[in-house]
Amino acid sequence: MKLLRYGIKGSEKPGVLDDQGQIRDLSGYIDDISGSALSDEAISNLRKLDLNTLPKVAGNPRIGSCVNHVGKFICIGLNYADHAAEANMPVPEEPIIFNKWTSAISGPNDDVEIPIGSTKTDWEVELGVVIGKAGRYISESDAMDYVAGYCVINDVSEREWQIERGGTWDKGKGFDTFGPIGPWLVTRDEVPNPHELGLWLEVDGHRYQNGNTNTLIFKIPEIISYLSRCMSLQPGDIISTGTPLGVGMGIKPNAVYLKPGQTMKLGIDGLGEQQQFTVAAK
Repeated sequence: MKLLRYGIKGSEKPGVLDDQGQIRDLSGYIDDISGSALSDEAISNLRKLDLNTLPKVAGNPRIGSCVNHVGKFICIGLNYADHAAEANMPVPEEPIIFNKWTSAISGPNDDVEIPIGSTKTDWEVELGVVIGKAGRYISESDAMDYVAGYCVINDVSEREWQIERGGTWDKGKGFDTFGPIGPWLVTRDEVPNPHELGLWLEVDGHRYQNGNTNTLIFKIPEIISYLSRCMSLQPGDIISTGTPLGVGMGIKPNAVYLKPGQTMKLGIDGLGEQQQFTVAAK
């Protein structure tokens, strides 16, 4: 199933995409795409519905982030060897963990704000993993049972704040609008091999990133197991698994960064596409 949230910001309703690409309203069955609605049982119950009997959503509504009430927005750094090389950093021996603040979360097609004074705002297409049930000390062999589904994430990053101003990476990752998620959450049964997905990103029609999850250094089971050893995981937590080669920071001889008035378009095989317009923060 392709689960989504639609409507004006702050008042989104739960929906599902039918076989014809039409949004159907789920608000008669669940309150939101979050928490307990992400369990195997809840998703199984939704799968039993005849989507053609659900109310059609008219027009072309705004699409919100595909998960609400996210407890933790966890990111894995340098998880593609080619990206580590372009960043002039060694390939990590263990997963690098950082956070995006949940206040950064936005819809997949909402505007991205370039922070005041920023000259180094960058893009990163990433595969997102949505946790469906609580756990800790999870074995790698059981890890995929904790996945509700997958989504597209743009890990927008301000490189000066991330790298040049001391401290952790977190403060360059969590500006408002720096976490577009969606357009939909694709349940894990529809993604038989999340380690064989093409992912790409363009700015103003120029393709900068063109990778595949088959080159992830740390695969999803290892990431989930590792994280669960240093934190508990809860339904609705999101893990952003890293970005491939082609970020603006890595372009030689001169880095290329975002400025107001540009359009980012990005997508992952089977998980949909995003498109954001960049604007100046006020």
